[in-house]
Amino acid sequence: MSEPATLAVGLMSGTSLDGIDAALVRFRGPTHCDLLHFVTRPYASQEQSAILAGINGARAPDLAKLHTQLSLWSAEAVETLLAESKVRASDLGFIAMHGQTIWHEPPLVSWQLGEPAVLAERFGVRVVSNFRSRDVAAGGQGAPLVPIADLLLFGHPEHSRVLLNIGGMANLTYVPRRAVEEGAFAFDTGPGMALVDGLARKANPRSRFDEDGGLARRGAVNDGLLEQLLRDDYFAAPPPKSTGRERFDMSLVERIAREAPGADGVATAVELTVRSIVDAFGRWVPGTPEVLVSGGGVHHPVLIERLEGGLEGRGCRLRRFHEVFFDGDAKEAVAFALLGYLAIHGQPGNLPAATGASGHRVLGQVTPG
Repeated sequence: MSEPATLAVGLMSGTSLDGIDAALVRFRGPTHCDLLHFVTRPYASQEQSAILAGINGARAPDLAKLHTQLSLWSAEAVETLLAESKVRASDLGFIAMHGQTIWHEPPLVSWQLGEPAVLAERFGVRVVSNFRSRDVAAGGQGAPLVPIADLLLFGHPEHSRVLLNIGGMANLTYVPRRAVEEGAFAFDTGPGMALVDGLARKANPRSRFDEDGGLARRGAVNDGLLEQLLRDDYFAAPPPKSTGRERFDMSLVERIAREAPGADGVATAVELTVRSIVDAFGRWVPGTPEVLVSGGGVHHPVLIERLEGGLEGRGCRLRRFHEVFFDGDAKEAVAFALLGYLAIHGQPGNLPAATGASGHRVLGQVTPG
């Protein structure tokens, strides 16, 4: 007999700090998942500022309030998702809540804010959260965690594929074939859109990002600065590895803005993202696999044009994730729904080759509904 279907909600807020993504999914086992609906609850500018303050060392009372506030914002995302899809909370098997990363410093800690009890109380269903801590405790980076979804849901059944995500940071997963773990690996390549967005706001305080790549297209890359940035030890370090705003932070935005003001800084940051990704392929990715790209970077035409050219030079064909599956903006929320499903069923959620953990571990803690 086939496994009965399970409805679930996956919640994700990443390093881009755009907002909270909520995906309604239906599972028929760990390798069969349908996306039914997807919404984003955007962060207002003052909310984004509060999160950045938390990342940059806010006081304990402010962090405590942010911990609860993030849960309330997450609840708003779930309410909108259920209302638009005409699904009752009582129909859900669980909610998987990633939370908002405030500090990521493996092998010591990966810390996400967001109180699952708020969601459990609001919706009356169990909530799976705190996915990264167990992997860190097992000696891993606690990241990236999306590779389990890349392996089980998004690999190709017959040939190798790279799932490339360009969010605030950029990461890739190499999958030899769908559900074949041997030879699979993943890591963060470095900055994605975090520096680009930060420099776009410096160039135009009324904008939250480089709309349609206009600044990058007008700017000129500062080649000398770019070469200095690419000498960061992170890029040459072998995987497994992960990074975040703790390393590629506002101080780096300020440095780039000083040495390459305005549109030139945006163009230089775009090229840093592109070069670091293409160089990572050259260093670590075998062969010439098909590449599916998702994340906010997909919406930046200059970045995608440069990336297509760079990867074609490596013999790799770049395709948008939505051309093969569904809206790529929903991918990470779906991935955390899968992690919740695996936790509920007592199945491992990490890929040791990606995180460096000493072995497979069941990830997440369950708050009863």
